[in-house]
Order: sequence, then structure tokens, then C-alpha cells
Amino acid sequence: MSALGLDGQVGLKELPPLSLYIHFPWCVRKCPYCDFNSHEPKSGFDEMAYVDALLRDLEFSLPEVWGRPLNSIFMGGGTPSLFSPLAMDALLAGVRARMRLQPDAEITMEANPGTFEAERFRGYREAGINRLSIGIQSFKPAHLQALGRIHDGEEARRAIDIALSHFDNVNLDLMYALPGQTLDEALADLDTALSYGITHLSAYHLTIEPNTLFAVETPRNLPDDEVSADMQEAIEARLAAAGFEHYETSAFARPGRRARHNLNYWQFGDYIGIGAGAHGKISSHAGIVRQMRYKQPAAYLQAVAEGKPLQSSRKVGREELPFEFMMNLLRLTEGFELRLFQERTGLPLSVIQSALTQAEAQGLIARDAVMLRPTLKGQRFLNDLLTLFLKEGDE
Repeated sequence: MSALGLDGQVGLKELPPLSLYIHFPWCVRKCPYCDFNSHEPKSGFDEMAYVDALLRDLEFSLPEVWGRPLNSIFMGGGTPSLFSPLAMDALLAGVRARMRLQPDAEITMEANPGTFEAERFRGYREAGINRLSIGIQSFKPAHLQALGRIHDGEEARRAIDIALSHFDNVNLDLMYALPGQTLDEALADLDTALSYGITHLSAYHLTIEPNTLFAVETPRNLPDDEVSADMQEAIEARLAAAGFEHYETSAFARPGRRARHNLNYWQFGDYIGIGAGAHGKISSHAGIVRQMRYKQPAAYLQAVAEGKPLQSSRKVGREELPFEFMMNLLRLTEGFELRLFQERTGLPLSVIQSALTQAEAQGLIARDAVMLRPTLKGQRFLNDLLTLFLKEGDE
């Protein structure tokens, strides 16, 4: 059941699972394709001052999530592995002191190969981090150079070896459709990654995002759409043959190793976002709120010190919810149970029946009384599919 508040906002009877995202805004060097909130620390940074700010920031959110357990933590960036194991231990101890963490919670840290040292990663594991996500992108030096990465192929291989000596749950990020890349080269990168026996792989098509260096000066020798599509299909086939489940647009996992934190995003769950530029989504019985922290590290630290870490906070309007929900759930290749729409948005399924009928007629989705899933055509033309759900909540 659901209810509308006096202000017309949607109310939820049951609250979704809750996760914590922690953003670390510094990188050794900004990559030209990256549109994440990351900054080169020209004069260094005080890691413990930032940890203290993160914990004060978390305290600010506690009244909104009181009593709700955390199912996962994800530390992203930027480059979290620029922080020492001592800082990570203090951070996670502070989180545990303030919130109830599920005993089997997934705790992920992103890392780049150029920041790997065996002793540090032993320390991260001892601090309680139990999943590592490594931004490899490619093993070929020419492609790494084109992407502006600070590591080479050998450093990438060494990083994986070190990671697997301390973690049994490791994700590798790879990119394809890179400048000058051939199909054979894309598959060679994939085969190298698979040779390590990893549990999870994320394969991303290089996209030119606004407000990046690549948007100002786009590489001239990018593979065309046909070659890029061939790469995508070949990568998916190779991973399926290796026993990986393709469960989200760009995510592949061995059975039982799907990324629980990311699944919570894609299933329209809740997450607290702390750190410079972090975003959050918090549901209550009065509706759903989207939050954003200040992006610039100095501005964020000042705002936290003043007890006002939020740059913006707004309720998600009823008319926005169908699109927001579908933008996440339709990334799941196996689909989702239709009951989740009402459970996570508070809206009846009837508000999207017209869009569902159109999507089905166009061959973009398949559904029955219980499940809905995007077809292969729907996965390939996801933006067209999502457009059908714009403003459906007005009905």
C-alpha cells in the first residue's frame, strides 16, 4: 500500500534496504574521460581531517535513517586508495560506532594500480574492507596512455596479484571502444583479466562525457558504432562462455558474486552519500529525497565544519518517480518483479500501464503477471525505452 502526503508527495509503507556511499575526491591525475568529482591535490591533503569530516557528515544524516541497518558500504572516487590503512580503519570504526552494520555487509573500496603496495592492501583487508574494485581499463600501454592513466600494463598485472593475495572478491574495470583499439585487442584485454580468476568484471564502453577533456578535444581514431557493437557482443559472449552472469548493462559476475551495493542502486534502494560531491537518496513514509554534498573539497570541509554539508536537498516529485525507477531497474538484464514498482515508489502500477503497453508493442520489454525485463533490443536502445516513462507519474 502507499499513501500521498498533504503536499502531494508519495509515501511508502515499507522502506527499502540502505547502503552508504563514501566519496574520496582526490586523484594523482585527472583522466581526460572522467566526469566524476575528482581533483588533483596540488598541495596534498590531510587525510585524518577528511575522515573526521566524513564522520561528522554521517552524523548529520542519522536522524533521517535512525534504526535502519547498513547492508553495504562503497568507497569511491577519486582514488580512495590514496588514503592509508590507518585512515580507512578509523573511518570504518567510526561508521560502526554510529550505525548498525549487517554482519555480512559488503564493504568495497575502489583502487587504481598506480597506488598499490602489498603492505597497504593487507592493512585495508584488516580494517574490514572485503571487496576490491580495481580500475584497470586496459593492459595495453598505448591504450592506457591514450586514456591518460598513470599506470602501465605491468603495474596493472602486479596490482591484481597483490589484490588476490588479500581479497577473495575482486572486480576489475575494463573499457572498450578505446582510441585506436581493434576487436582483437579488446578481447585480449578481456582474456588477460579472466586469466586471474576474478569474481566480477565491469566492461564499459568509452563515452565522451560533457565537462571532460575528451569533450574539448575528442580523440580522432575512436572505433565506429559498428565496430563498437561488435566489441560489446564479443565481450558478452566471451564472458558468458567463461561462466559469468550478465546481470546489469555493464556488470558481469560469477554466481553468487554480484555487487550487492550496486544492486541496491539498480533496485531503487536507499543510500546515504557522504564526502565531497556525494549524492544520496533517502526514503521515508513522507516520500523520497535526493541530496548532494558540496563538490569542492575545501567548500565541503568548510560546510561540514559549519554543520551544513548539504548543497542541495529536494523531494522527488510524483511525476519524476516512474522515470527514476525505470532508469535504474531497466539496467538489470534479467528484469525485476513488478511489485517493486509500488514498493519503492509508492505509486500504483496503473500509472505506467500506457508506457508499458507502448514498450511491449515496440519489442523493448517482455512481461508477465510477475516479471518485467528489457529485451535485447530494449537493452541496446535503453534511452528510447526510458523516454516512454517520462512524466508518467502525472496520470
